[in-house]
Amino acid sequence: MQIRWGKPPRVRQLAELGWELSREAVRRLEWMNHYLHHGRNAAFTCRHFGISRQCFYRWWRRYDPHNLNRLEARSHRPHQLRRPSWSVEQADRVLILRRQYPRWGKDKLRHVLLKQGLLLSVSTVGRILTDLKRRGVLVEAPPTTVLLRQHRKLRHRPWATRKPRFWRVREPGDLVALDSKQVRPARGVMLQHFSARDLVSRWDVVQAHSRARQPPCLTGLLEFGREFAAAVDLHGADREGHAEQQGFQEGERAAGMNGHVERAHRTHNEEFYEVTP
Repeated sequence: MQIRWGKPPRVRQLAELGWELSREAVRRLEWMNHYLHHGRNAAFTCRHFGISRQCFYRWWRRYDPHNLNRLEARSHRPHQLRRPSWSVEQADRVLILRRQYPRWGKDKLRHVLLKQGLLLSVSTVGRILTDLKRRGVLVEAPPTTVLLRQHRKLRHRPWATRKPRFWRVREPGDLVALDSKQVRPARGVMLQHFSARDLVSRWDVVQAHSRARQPPCLTGLLEFGREFAAAVDLHGADREGHAEQQGFQEGERAAGMNGHVERAHRTHNEEFYEVTP
């Protein structure tokens, strides 16, 4: 006798006769055997296996000793599947725009499409992107840059202080987080990418410099304060001064300790450095 890998012949026919059942079907077959061997006492069988009578009688009506495959669970697939609610022209518009901005998500794409006169919901744009990826029409762009990751041991940093508990961050401009990141867009080229993010409005101001030094950071923060104050109407110079003198300095001291600006680095990397030569 030789033992070979694989399934025996006529395994499909044996499965149709009930020789191969799933674990759930075998468990339901035990219910039926217990019911038949204990005087057809349904209450006793239900208590023994911990099931309800409704569940037992539903499977008892389907039980056939000559066709045990009836104990298998039926497909829950709906008879009428949901059809796409978008047209081919709309899918082409989304595809063209996504190829132009490979790292943009459904929220930003929907905003640009709205400016172009195409009204689609955010969820519809997301379903279109999922369908394009499933059919292989949309392929994600490979990254074109390498970020320098520094593995350093944690050490005590007396200059990096956390925000005081009594400092309430409620309105835009109360607290700004600042951090820098090294980016290598090409071999032999290293840039310092600075990000300043307002923790309430999630506005970002980004700058790239050839080296890391303090004046560009402070200049970017002051520009952020002026642009932000002009955009959201902070009602007075006192509030703008509060943001520049306290929020910016605190954000600078706590560079690298706040997850908000770290998440901004990821967005800038995915939506710009990885897809822009």
